[in-house]
Amino acid sequence: MITATGNVRIVYPDERVVATARQAQYFSKEHRVVLSGDVDIVQEGGNLIRAERVVYLVDGERLIAIPPAGEQVFSRVRIQQTPIQQTPVQQAPAAQP
Repeated sequence: MITATGNVRIVYPDERVVATARQAQYFSKEHRVVLSGDVDIVQEGGNLIRAERVVYLVDGERLIAIPPAGEQVFSRVRIQQTPIQQTPVQQAPAAQP
């Protein structure tokens, strides 16, 4: 287990994600990262999670966000709109008498 305390900042450049917290722990056997204390996870493009504690399960690429007592987790997801490709419509041949 590795523990970092203070103003912890973790950068995942491939995912364009920056996570900040008061403490981060990495559990190598479980492939799990636990961030605690004023956790903010921001992804370029506007996605954001704000919680008291976040557990990241590395193998499953899952986040579990836990709010402060009596509060809620805050999240903002920006949906990237991609142009819809239209396929040409083929018309059925006209009926023959």
